[in-house]
Amino acid sequence: MTSPTPCRLNGGHILVEQLITHGTDKIFCVPGESYLAVLDALYTHQDKIRTYVARQDGGAAFMAAAYGKFTGTPGICFVTRGPGASNASIAVHTAFQDSDPMILFIGQVASDQVEREAFQEIDYRRMFAPLCKWVAQIDRVDRIGEYVARAYATATSGRPGPVVLALPEDMLTSLGEPQHLAPYTITQASLGPLQMQALQNALEAAEKPLVILGGAGWSAEGTKHLQQFIEGFDLPVACAFRFQDAYDNDLPNYVGDAGIGINPALGQAIKAADLIIAIGARLGEMTTGGYTLLTPPRSAQKLIHIHNDVLELNRVYQADLAIASGMNEFAALASTLPTRKKFSSHTQTLRHAYEHWQSAAYQGMPGTLELATVVRAFAANPDTTVYTNGAGNFSGWLHRFHRYRRPNTLRTQLAPSSGSMGYGVPAAIAAKITDPDRLVVCFTGDGDFMMTVQELATAVHYRVGVIFMISNNGYYGTIRLHQEREYTGRVSGTDFSNPDFAAMAKSFGAHGECVRHTDEFAPAYERAIAASQQGIPAVLDLVIDADAITTQTTISKMRAAKK
Repeated sequence: MTSPTPCRLNGGHILVEQLITHGTDKIFCVPGESYLAVLDALYTHQDKIRTYVARQDGGAAFMAAAYGKFTGTPGICFVTRGPGASNASIAVHTAFQDSDPMILFIGQVASDQVEREAFQEIDYRRMFAPLCKWVAQIDRVDRIGEYVARAYATATSGRPGPVVLALPEDMLTSLGEPQHLAPYTITQASLGPLQMQALQNALEAAEKPLVILGGAGWSAEGTKHLQQFIEGFDLPVACAFRFQDAYDNDLPNYVGDAGIGINPALGQAIKAADLIIAIGARLGEMTTGGYTLLTPPRSAQKLIHIHNDVLELNRVYQADLAIASGMNEFAALASTLPTRKKFSSHTQTLRHAYEHWQSAAYQGMPGTLELATVVRAFAANPDTTVYTNGAGNFSGWLHRFHRYRRPNTLRTQLAPSSGSMGYGVPAAIAAKITDPDRLVVCFTGDGDFMMTVQELATAVHYRVGVIFMISNNGYYGTIRLHQEREYTGRVSGTDFSNPDFAAMAKSFGAHGECVRHTDEFAPAYERAIAASQQGIPAVLDLVIDADAITTQTTISKMRAAKK
């Protein structure tokens, strides 16, 4: 008696079944003819995977990258070949620099058309090699399971990051047998007692230590252990650039963020520290003030660097103690160290400097709308509120005046450490899709918003009640800042004209209002929240004075200083 012939499936269906095996329940995409077999399989499995269609490939890929940052599991994106892949590449680079797990699947030309410059053909292994952790092409239908399992493991293990897999069209339509693999697991390095003893000895010898905190993949237990370690020694904690939600900002050990527009007192404290304990942070350009707060290759401060990627350790800075470890693995052991609160006075001094920076040190901004008041109003939001932004000087108000809480392991800040414009809008949509019960606020600039404004249509289509707040000054603020500093008064290429954002929002089917005065904000914000609770996206156009360039100065002051 012969055994029954197993059901044969095409590559597209085998691929989607692998996504389900690894726990994926939603994907982001822009459809393309190069992966029609996958779209057909998603139709078959729509009860297990929800497909969210964006309006531009970059928006879809940003949603996947933000999903990875938000959940710690790979965000999945499908785009078509050529233009689709090119548009999506910005998000791959962002996920790489942000250490966010993501898998980008790209439709590819059929195997018999390779190297002929066929329609929209690109060699993705050459294109994406410097932008991601791993890039490959699945040429055989019987190896789909192998490649996909490796993609999930690679995206999440060690330092998380993006993976790119190209899918030849004929491979997706070829028939093969179902492939049964186990769900992926995450692998992280751990540390030993000798390294813990070295950390203990360094703390005993220090007088002015400072922790710079970042890292991905924190668990509830890991967050608890980290706080025990910090409070046990009463250490001051500064969060790395755009990792401000890594430690509860209301706790007395939090002393500010190390990033663009840093509190000068904190910058001086980093320089004057005799011990820097960098946990999870790469110590990149933004966190180190252009590599000036800590100077490479060997910093003046004693450096203990804990990171989950051994290749990141000693890459820029030669550490006195380099520890390859996952964040939770490190925190678990660090919380068991014998503690002594010898740094309380030092920590209190830095905490007072942080509180002064948020209040008395601020001199206000010109015009009728004060962004500091807008951001301070966020304190009344639930602790679980998610705030997203892209790149621009507008984000300085959010960085300086908002205090991020750390409710369990919930991410409350989604922002690109790579400084990518256009990230905030799709990131907010992804966050709201993933956790619809949480309030999600996208704080964006006018230039930043217009980079991915088309995704407002996506939010309306799926009834994603995000609140978008646009800091509207009519120019590219970050570039104007550099321009005014280097070529004072010679404005070139940084001005633009904006649409009526409120009217545009209404044309999409969203709620829209224009706010020009500080006292108009509170009632407008209440109406925006009410709309969002009904599944209607809301856009608030915050028109600010064009002279306001950063939280610390104005264009007119910069010009006066040059005379």
